[in-house]
Amino acid sequence: MTRKNYDVIVIGGGLLGCFAARNLARYDLRVALLEKREDLCMGMSRANTAIVYSGCDTKPGTLKTAMCVDASQGFEGLCAELGVRYSKCGSIMICFGERGAGVLRKKLEQGTRNGVRGARMLTREEVLELEPNVSADVYAGLYVPDTGTVMPWELCLAAAENAARNGVDINLNAKADNISRSSGGYIVEVRAEHAAAGASASGQDTAAGVSASGQDTAADASASGQDIPVKAAGVTVYNTKAVVNCAGLNADVVLEKVFEPVVRIVPDAGDYYVLDTKAQGFIRHVIFHEPEEKGKGLTLVPTVEGNILVGPTERKLVMDAAENIPADDAGFETTLEGLESLRSLVAEVVPGLPMEHVIRSFGAVRPNPFEVDYISQKSAHGDEAAQLTNVERSIPEGGTPEGGISDNALQNCAASKEKRAVTISNRSVNDFSIIESEDEAFISFIGVKTPGLTCANELGRYAADRIAEKLDALPNVKYDSHRLAQVRVNEMPFNEREALVRRDPAYGRIVCRCRGVTEGEVLDAIRAAPGAVTLDGVKHRAGTGLGRCQGGFCTQHVLELLVSELY
Repeated sequence: MTRKNYDVIVIGGGLLGCFAARNLARYDLRVALLEKREDLCMGMSRANTAIVYSGCDTKPGTLKTAMCVDASQGFEGLCAELGVRYSKCGSIMICFGERGAGVLRKKLEQGTRNGVRGARMLTREEVLELEPNVSADVYAGLYVPDTGTVMPWELCLAAAENAARNGVDINLNAKADNISRSSGGYIVEVRAEHAAAGASASGQDTAAGVSASGQDTAADASASGQDIPVKAAGVTVYNTKAVVNCAGLNADVVLEKVFEPVVRIVPDAGDYYVLDTKAQGFIRHVIFHEPEEKGKGLTLVPTVEGNILVGPTERKLVMDAAENIPADDAGFETTLEGLESLRSLVAEVVPGLPMEHVIRSFGAVRPNPFEVDYISQKSAHGDEAAQLTNVERSIPEGGTPEGGISDNALQNCAASKEKRAVTISNRSVNDFSIIESEDEAFISFIGVKTPGLTCANELGRYAADRIAEKLDALPNVKYDSHRLAQVRVNEMPFNEREALVRRDPAYGRIVCRCRGVTEGEVLDAIRAAPGAVTLDGVKHRAGTGLGRCQGGFCTQHVLELLVSELY
């Protein structure tokens, strides 16, 4: 059987996976990323609040805090490096009474201890001067200048493109069905139903053997002495020295293919509204609402594209009955109850917000990591205890965010020969849950949530540095951290548009009227490496379908371009 040999396999193509791959490319390593979906950024990373947090909300002295503060203060530079739009709009947390004001003062004190720059309390009058459309009943505010907002898709895909340009092979429709140890590290298997449809970073079918650079992998392998991956007995086999597990909601499942359980993910979900660009300017900062009564407040975000994001709510996530894990799209639906609660909060916090400009709603999923406890194999009745795949994933009674997993448990995850039954404890993990074995090159990110987007690059660098240390890897002297920003015709001066259209008339043919997206931009999205193969893929790269008609005008044209380019 012919096998493909890599130094590192990254499992998962969300923000963490793409930034892990990009940072691994800084080293002289052969790296591949496996993503089970048809495109990158199709899990939790595709739907969130899009906020770059400053570090006021995280506990002093934790890895999460250190990474968050460093990341927020360097985020503008990261986005410039990757050609990604970023708005450092700042944030104001507002309250409507003395209880809330006390919370704000504690956050200011905590942020100051964490190293957050420029944070200060605001009086009622100062809040209304900065944000005249919030309720006149506002009591006080906390201003933080380093808060920002970014498009999650744009950031994730930019990191992936940069990784691919630096030699990382990106494989789509490639679910890691099984992982086992080998004498040289690990064997990762992708079954035929995934591998046959697998796409590489160039957007071509892997059966045709196209690499991230767009060159034939047979020629590449011949030149480098590497083997070519083939399907044998219905399985594509990848040999690797190291694994970085960034599998999102399934990261605990992936970990347990090789190790005993340490942390289990208990997901929940939330609802959001998106307002049309007609509402642009109604708020100028990210607005956080600290409610007087116990419960979840409201967040409003002025996005980089001029929309206003409203949400999220908090609700339980229905699990897949067969596997007891979230289905691929579970949680991304919305609920009437959740959307109605958002409207109620809007009426309280920003009563004049023009909700008639709502153009869509969406759901998002958040992972909540909890420690596990081992239980005896026999119950009180003598029956076999529930096995790993059947443990109920719901927040335990008395679950609290104040819990935390010990460093010893995190860093010394023992190998499992006979899997033991476990139950989820009520001890939630407050810091980033990074699980690694001291003796093996296998790192897992389990249940990374807010501020995961903010810290994606820092977490990716952490994983890359740890793996490089274990493999004695040298720096990649050819590594280029920069990526050219994609063409956005609607944001260009008219003289530059005219020159561009003279060079390529496709940039003069409008496909999306709402956003002013051209045929040339859609073709760029499809031809990128990795490129779009679906309507969502084009939407995430070029912005079609995001305007007030939600694809009513452009969908047919985009489909025709996809067919002409891919088939």
